[in-house]
Amino acid sequence: MPLDPQTLGDLITEVRRYVKERLIPLEARVAEEDHVPGEVVDEMRRLGFFGLTTPEEYGGLGLTMVEEVLVDFELGRCSPAFRSVFGTNNGIGSQAIVMAGTEEQKQRYLPRIASGEIIGSFALTEPEAGSDAASLTTRAVRDGDG
Repeated sequence: MPLDPQTLGDLITEVRRYVKERLIPLEARVAEEDHVPGEVVDEMRRLGFFGLTTPEEYGGLGLTMVEEVLVDFELGRCSPAFRSVFGTNNGIGSQAIVMAGTEEQKQRYLPRIASGEIIGSFALTEPEAGSDAASLTTRAVRDGDG
């Protein structure tokens, strides 16, 4: 369900402030050190960035696509390195579970994705498939505890 206009406006204002006051000043450091500092990742967790699109019933903010894009516009004011930290959790890392996961999978994974406890990923390339996801052949196979 979409946010009411006041709440959405407040969210956008807070994201804009965070980008301007916290992230933009860190861009040179992140570029030089080639990683986003852990304390910034923790801030992003507390601000709900990892669960922007995860439904509220699983611990996320449940933003609509339009609302997420408005937040992304603000995040686009700074280095894409920052959004890359949590971006997969809001797209491919969670949406397959939201759309096609069992209720057990949703209960098990979505709250942890939304909180940033776990970060989703997606293997998209192989020598014979390139970036054609439907042609990938790699499989994960449990081997003991791994």
